[in-house]
Amino acid sequence: MNCKNIMDLHVHTDNSFDGHHPAMFMCETAVSMGLRAVAFTDHCEVDAYYTDSFDRSVRQSYLENAKARSAFMGQLLVLQGIELAQPHYDKELAEKIVSSYQYDIVIGSVHNLRDRRDFYYMESFNPDEIDSLVNEYLDELIGLAEWGGFDTLAHLTYPFRYFYARSGITVDINEYKEKVDTILSLLVEKEKALEINTGGLRQPLNKLSPEFETIKRFKDMGGKFITIGSDAHYAEHLASGFAEAKEAALAAGFKSETFFQSRSPFEIPIE
Repeated sequence: MNCKNIMDLHVHTDNSFDGHHPAMFMCETAVSMGLRAVAFTDHCEVDAYYTDSFDRSVRQSYLENAKARSAFMGQLLVLQGIELAQPHYDKELAEKIVSSYQYDIVIGSVHNLRDRRDFYYMESFNPDEIDSLVNEYLDELIGLAEWGGFDTLAHLTYPFRYFYARSGITVDINEYKEKVDTILSLLVEKEKALEINTGGLRQPLNKLSPEFETIKRFKDMGGKFITIGSDAHYAEHLASGFAEAKEAALAAGFKSETFFQSRSPFEIPIE
């Protein structure tokens, strides 16, 4: 793979509560790998924005990323981003957050159902409750897509990795085709990107999120934009799994991937 054409658009620094390396070190690693661009998209959980001090971490992330952007100018394209989770739970606050900074890319995601913990922190799952959880999760993704104040929809099958890792439960996305199609059709209608997230390849589930059939379905429905993100929380995970992600995108019919600058999409050929 030509590293010069690798753009990792979902990366977390130590300004995310689960991140481990500062932006400068992430950039140094990206340059040593020959990457073309990274987007630092630290967490912002909208429903816990003040209670969990995301108001401070978001500001710190933006400032440190701006320093990295300046320091690596000419070596690496450093994009200012944010992973805005559960924004439709408080749309007014979400819009205030996004308008307060000059972002290149805004990732939309759902990590937890209303008034419940992030799936990541749940220790086990009851098989009898999985269907209800999946349906509720997909309903929230529909709400997120209807709001539409983001650029790319992250890890569509997010909880599936934890159903498997915690309780050995696998979920067949085809059983929820109607709701998934609703999500994808909203992305097409609003000209939003679908993210191919490679983070699941580093976990016991060992799958892209979403998997190939959903990526292809998005293309068949008229989807135009895809982004690729490692969801790296460690520098060594930058661009991890990108060969598989690009292969899936090409097989689905996409000829280009998308990156964003100042919230505007730009396409580059997949190589």
